[in-house]
Amino acid sequence: MSANEVSRQLSNPNTSLARLTFKNQFRWFEGSLPDADGQRGYELLFQPSFPIKLGGGDTFFVRPAFPVFFDQPVYDEERGKFTQSLGLGDIGFDVAYGHMTESGLVLSGGIAGTLPTATVSELGGGKVLLGPEFLIAKMSKKYIVGFFPNHQWDVAGWGDESVSLTTLQGFAAYLPGNAWSISTAPISTYNWKTETWTVPINLSVGKTVILGKTPWKFSVEANYYTQRPDAFGPQWMVGINVVPVVENVFATWFLKDRKLNP
Repeated sequence: MSANEVSRQLSNPNTSLARLTFKNQFRWFEGSLPDADGQRGYELLFQPSFPIKLGGGDTFFVRPAFPVFFDQPVYDEERGKFTQSLGLGDIGFDVAYGHMTESGLVLSGGIAGTLPTATVSELGGGKVLLGPEFLIAKMSKKYIVGFFPNHQWDVAGWGDESVSLTTLQGFAAYLPGNAWSISTAPISTYNWKTETWTVPINLSVGKTVILGKTPWKFSVEANYYTQRPDAFGPQWMVGINVVPVVENVFATWFLKDRKLNP
C-alpha cells in the first residue's frame, strides 16, 4: 500500500493493520494542593494491536495499553508535599468486534477493562474494572468522524475506593492527501463517585512515511484541559506519537489454523 492509503487506514478505528503505538506524553499540572501548579510528568503509553480480519468487513481485536510513568507527581498527605513515582501503571484493554459497511459506516462493540498491575500503589487504583463500549463512525476518502463511549465499574480488587467511570471520546480526522492527517480525539471522563469531569481540547497532526518496507506514522498532539479535578489535575499535555505498521503474526496464525482445521 502507498503511504497515503496506510494513513487513511490508520485513521479507521477498526483497521485490520497491525501496529505498535508508542505515545510519549508530557503533562503539566495545576490544582489547589500545595505546590500543585509546579508539577510535571512524563508517561510512555505502549499500545500494540493485532486485529484479526474475519471477512465481510468484520474485524476482531484485543487492544491492551501499557502505561509506564517515568516522572509522575503523587501527593503525600502525611508529608504534605509531592513526590515523584516511577513504574508501570494499571493496564487498560478492550476486546471488541467491529464491522464496516461498503458505504463507510463503521461500527464496533465490546468490553473495556482495567487490570490492577501498577508496580507502585500510587500509580494505580487496585481494582479490576469492566464495562461495555460502543463505537459508531462514518468514513470517506477524505475524512472520518465518530463517537466512542465506554463505562467501567470495579468488579474485584483490593483498592479502598469504588469506581464508576464514564469515558466519552468524539473524534474526527481530515485527510488532505500526501499521507498527512489532521485530527481531534479528545477523551473526556466523568467520575460518578467524586462527581468530577476531566475535559480536554485536542488537536493532532500526523504524517505517514514508508521507511524501507515498513510504514511509519509520526504525529504530534496537544491537549488543553478545560475541566479537571480542583485539587489536582492536568492543565496541558503535549504528545509525540510513533506508530510502526508491523506484520500481523496473530492473524497469520489464525488464518493458517482455520485452513488446517476447517
